[in-house]
Amino acid sequence: MAAVLTITLNPTIDVFSEADRVQPTHKVRLKDTSYEPGGGGINVARVISALGGGVEALALSGWEMGDFLGRLLKAEGIAWTPIPIAGETRVALMVHDRSTGLEYRFLPEGPEVRGHEIDACADAVARKTDGFVVASGSLPRGAPADSYVRLAQAAARNGLPFVLDTSGAALKAALNHGGIFLVKPSQSELESYAGHELDAAGIEAAARAIIAAGQARMVAVTLGAGGAVLATADRLLRLPAMTVAVRSAVGAGDSFLGAMVWALSRGWEIDRAFLLAMAAGAAATANSGTSLCRREDVFALFATAGGRQPP
Repeated sequence: MAAVLTITLNPTIDVFSEADRVQPTHKVRLKDTSYEPGGGGINVARVISALGGGVEALALSGWEMGDFLGRLLKAEGIAWTPIPIAGETRVALMVHDRSTGLEYRFLPEGPEVRGHEIDACADAVARKTDGFVVASGSLPRGAPADSYVRLAQAAARNGLPFVLDTSGAALKAALNHGGIFLVKPSQSELESYAGHELDAAGIEAAARAIIAAGQARMVAVTLGAGGAVLATADRLLRLPAMTVAVRSAVGAGDSFLGAMVWALSRGWEIDRAFLLAMAAGAAATANSGTSLCRREDVFALFATAGGRQPP
């Protein structure tokens, strides 16, 4: 089986286009349109695959767009396990306005999902006997708040490390359940969980509190231009953001998480895996549109920051 199984409960077809000018009422002609598979877990899978890791993408899949999603993943050589749902997989649109340099992102809420469809995902997770399980992304409409708890419990049946990147009620339910191997909130997601704004010391304290309560073994907090913090039971690491020419922030968090899981799945030390994750996040921001990080860019930034190349 693949070393990593990723789970996406609210996947997308990401459509990226260019327009000479975005304006109301008039038809906006789009150029250079591209289609990519998207959603948190799928993006993580694509990053792991790009870095050379074995990965399987499991996602809720509905109708024609769900089939298209599978074809896009297979075209990238990623193993694909669809869990059928009654609704249609959503399609997101991003348009770059050449006249202003601004990006416009249109993201539909997606299909409604029921508890039995989440349970079908959990059954698939329970069949995995080794490697890592990564659940990433928002919950779809109608999904129970404890959806990620169900997936964590399924992973725990075979003692598999469960990695989580989500927000809101889903994050709170999963942390309250506990037993997570690695959780990766952004600063705003951690603040929402804590119920108030956090300064640098508050971020570190909140991360340590999650670990002390047995909710997670590792907490990685991404801070955008402020870098990131990684807390474990006996260590607290903080790294600044790497300097790159930022073209788009889309996919930076997924690239960070994908690289971190890839490195940990290969037995890397935590500090080295954290540095690689920072390099991947930075590499993603240097690309336009919905593009994720590229392997050569990741390892170039990693080496520049003092990281040793992989064997």
